[in-house]
Amino acid sequence: MDLLEAKSVVLAAEVMGAGIAMLANIGPGLGEGLVGSKAVEAVGRQPEATGVITRTMIIGDAICETSGIYAFIFALMVMFTRPFSSSLG
Repeated sequence: MDLLEAKSVVLAAEVMGAGIAMLANIGPGLGEGLVGSKAVEAVGRQPEATGVITRTMIIGDAICETSGIYAFIFALMVMFTRPFSSSLG
């Protein structure tokens, strides 16, 4: 395998790795949607507890979003720093 072919394989693996990392954003999206829907149901059942429910929903959304942000930053790092292809020469 010559150097050009090796670089191509490593570059393809890096791009595929970044794409797979972005698949991790499916989970936080589903989680935030579930948190929002349950908060709306809870407010519908107990309108007097709107403040507490909203505060809890925002905290839950923030926790769900952190894993998505980490996956996005990892994908950006892999795409733009090219950590493995730069070591090939």
